[in-house]
Amino acid sequence: MSFKPNKMEIKDKVLETLKSSEKPLKGGEIAEISGIDKKDVDKAIKQLKTDDLVESPKRCFYSVK
Repeated sequence: MSFKPNKMEIKDKVLETLKSSEKPLKGGEIAEISGIDKKDVDKAIKQLKTDDLVESPKRCFYSVK
């Protein structure tokens, strides 16, 4: 049986990945670095933007506020 991370764990991992990066990242790069499925990364980014924790300095790139 494979482990499926919950939404909070995915959000935390995406945020952690962005914090450790020196430059803004695209969703696909976040997925590759974190090992999380891109669809889940996209959902987490959407929620993190709603929570005002990440910003998009340019289209399709994300960084921590």
